[in-house]
Amino acid sequence: MNKHDEPHVCSEAEDYPGAVRPYSVGVEGDARGILDPDAGLTRFRLDRHAPSERVARFVDRYWLTSWNLTGREPHTQRVLAHPVVNLVFTGGTATVYGPTTEVTERRLEGEGWALGVMFRPAGFRPFLGRPMNTIVDAGLPASEVFGAPGRGGVPGADGRGAPDGALASETSDPLDLMAAVDRALAGLLPAYRHPAEDTRDVVERVAADPSVVNVSGLARREGMGVRLLQRRFADHVGLSPKAVIRRYRLYEAAERARKGAAPDWGSLAAELGFSDQSHLTREFTAVLGTPPARYAARATPGG
Repeated sequence: MNKHDEPHVCSEAEDYPGAVRPYSVGVEGDARGILDPDAGLTRFRLDRHAPSERVARFVDRYWLTSWNLTGREPHTQRVLAHPVVNLVFTGGTATVYGPTTEVTERRLEGEGWALGVMFRPAGFRPFLGRPMNTIVDAGLPASEVFGAPGRGGVPGADGRGAPDGALASETSDPLDLMAAVDRALAGLLPAYRHPAEDTRDVVERVAADPSVVNVSGLARREGMGVRLLQRRFADHVGLSPKAVIRRYRLYEAAERARKGAAPDWGSLAAELGFSDQSHLTREFTAVLGTPPARYAARATPGG
């Protein structure tokens, strides 16, 4: 472990800067990654909470999904996750889910909740302590990364959902768990700026700028060679620059398809860096499982 990976452990006297902050995001806002969100959010509730200021260095948000389908058909929600790590607490378990290369599914039935810690791009690398491409499409017990509570670890990392050791069962309070996890993460931050933080900034520029459509162009903008960019993404993100760019451009296409009138697919394809409309349709269908026009029709009332 080099100095960049060394955790900074807060003393009791050190100031802890506040608590997590809730904010509301409906389907009219940012629903990227949730496939067919308009239908899904009739079956479950999604709340998002901003991390405390210190933890926001590596964590994008906390998300809390709750559902009550008692007496109703189970719901399978499809997700094309952001190219990041999620630490998920549900049903007495705590699992680290690495970046994914394809759509995943979660079956919801009965009544329950899931609390997630969505890290920023490359934001989990300092905690993992090894290249991110080693956990792509993988789920591992949180205790393998964070250890157990009471020994400097994160509450719930051993499947226990509260600082006092109560199991994170469906009767536990996820908001209490959220606050405890935030406080624990604040005490585990690297003491120095980690190289992954530079890669994080690159990925977040890709996410924010739809004009970034290919790897060579991104490398030029960042002032580095393509191979160096690829090595940094493998180490810090887990996915290749090409995969990350495609993920965010498909998010953009899905959101355009979902909102308002059907877009001009040919123009949208050109805007997002696809060679033509057929190229966009092939990529969209291969990843999301349905052509963009059909996806748009499903999002339209009566569609």
